Amino acid sequence: MLDIKLIRSDPELVKENMRKKFQEEKLHLVDEVLELDAAFRASKARGDELRQQRNAISKEIGKLMGQGKKDEAEKTKEKVQAIAGELMEMEKKEAEMTEEIRKRMLVIPNIIDPSVPIGRDDSENVELEKFGEPVVPQYEIPYHTDIMEKFSGIDLDSARKTSGNGFYYLMGDIARLHSAVLSYARDFMISKGFTYCIPPFMIRSDVVTGVMSFAEMENMMYKIEGEDLYLIGTSEHSMIGKFIDTILPEDKLPQTLTSYSPCFRKEVGAHGIEERGVYRVHQFEKQEMIVVCKPEDSMDWYHKMWNFTVELFRSMDIPVRTLECCSGDLADLKVKSVDIEAWSPRQKKYFEVGSCSNLGDAQARRLGIRIKGKEGNYFAHTLNNTVVTPPRMLIAFLENNLQADDSIKIPQPLQMYMGGMTEIR
Repeated sequence: MLDIKLIRSDPELVKENMRKKFQEEKLHLVDEVLELDAAFRASKARGDELRQQRNAISKEIGKLMGQGKKDEAEKTKEKVQAIAGELMEMEKKEAEMTEEIRKRMLVIPNIIDPSVPIGRDDSENVELEKFGEPVVPQYEIPYHTDIMEKFSGIDLDSARKTSGNGFYYLMGDIARLHSAVLSYARDFMISKGFTYCIPPFMIRSDVVTGVMSFAEMENMMYKIEGEDLYLIGTSEHSMIGKFIDTILPEDKLPQTLTSYSPCFRKEVGAHGIEERGVYRVHQFEKQEMIVVCKPEDSMDWYHKMWNFTVELFRSMDIPVRTLECCSGDLADLKVKSVDIEAWSPRQKKYFEVGSCSNLGDAQARRLGIRIKGKEGNYFAHTLNNTVVTPPRMLIAFLENNLQADDSIKIPQPLQMYMGGMTEIR
C-alpha cells in the first residue's frame, strides 16, 4: 500500500506506474482517492471548528449558570446538542470515507523499481544470467512421474481416491529424497546466518490482506469454513505476519528467518501439458527465507537472497538461470522480482523453481511493521525468496541426476541426509 502523501503530491507518478504495469483500468482509483481524501480532510477541518465552538459555548453555559440565568443556559445547551449531533454524523461519514479510501489504496500497485523491464506478461521477462552448463544426455529422460514410478516412489491413483486431483503419495527412497532436500536446505540457510522457524500453518484474514493482493488471495487461499482462518499458500505469509503491529529497534535489524511449512493452494486456472504430474499441485512443502530490514539495505538483501538459491541448486548439480520479472508480471505489492529457473533436460528448457521479491514497505504499511529510529519511527522493508520447493525441486533433481543405467546420483551435500547413499537404484 502506498503512502497517501505520494498520491497527494504526485498523482501522475502513480498513474504512470499503473501504465507501466498495463493496468489502465485502475487509473480512476487515483482520482477517486484524491476526491475522497479532500472530502475527508475538509470534514476533519469542519469537525475541529465545531469542537472549538462547542468548547466556547460550554464555557458560556458555565457563566450563565453562575449568573443564575438558568433558562438562557438551557437554550444555549440546545446549540451544544445540535453540534454534538452534527459531529456524530460527520464522524460516521469520516469512518465510511476512511474505509473507501483504504479499499482503493489496497488495489493501487506499488511503485516498481526503475530497473524493472517494461513488459505486458511473463513472456517478456528478461534472462539475466545462467549458472552451470545445461546438458541433454544421449539417453532418454522420462517424464518425472515415470521416473518416480520406476522406484515405486509415487502413488497418484490412491491420492485421487483419497483427495482428488492435485495430490500425491511419495513413497520409499523418493519420499526420503524429498525430505533430504528440505533438511539440506534448512541447514544451508542456517549456515548463511538465518534463524530457523516453523510457523503457524493458518493465518487470519488481516494477515492475508496484509501480505498479498486480493487477486492473489482469491486464486490461492483455502479458507477454513466458519472461522477467520486461511491455510497458508507459503510460509512467507506467516513469517511476515509474525511482525504485525510491531516496532523494531534499528539495532535488531535485519531480521533474517528461514522457515519450513506445508503449503496449500487452489491453483485456480487452466495450465499447460507440462503442468501435469506433480509440477502444479494443491499441497506441497517448502523452505522459505524472509528478511525484514531498513529501506536502504533492501536491495543488497534482494541480491544476496536469490544468490543463495542459485548456490543451493548448483551444489546439487542442477543448472539454473535467473529471469528478471517485467512490469506486467509483477504482483501489485512487488517493487522488483527475479525468478529462478532450473534446467529440464527432458524438455530442453528451463522451468520455474523459485522466486525472490523485494516488496519495499508495502507489506509493512498494511501490517504496521515499523522501525524505531533516532528521528522517529518509519516503515520497514520486507523481502521473501524460495529456498527450495519439492516437488518441483524433485523434478529438476531427478532429470539432472538420472544416469544412463537408470540409477539416480546423490550429490555429496545430500548423502548425509540419505544415510550415506551415493545413488538410488
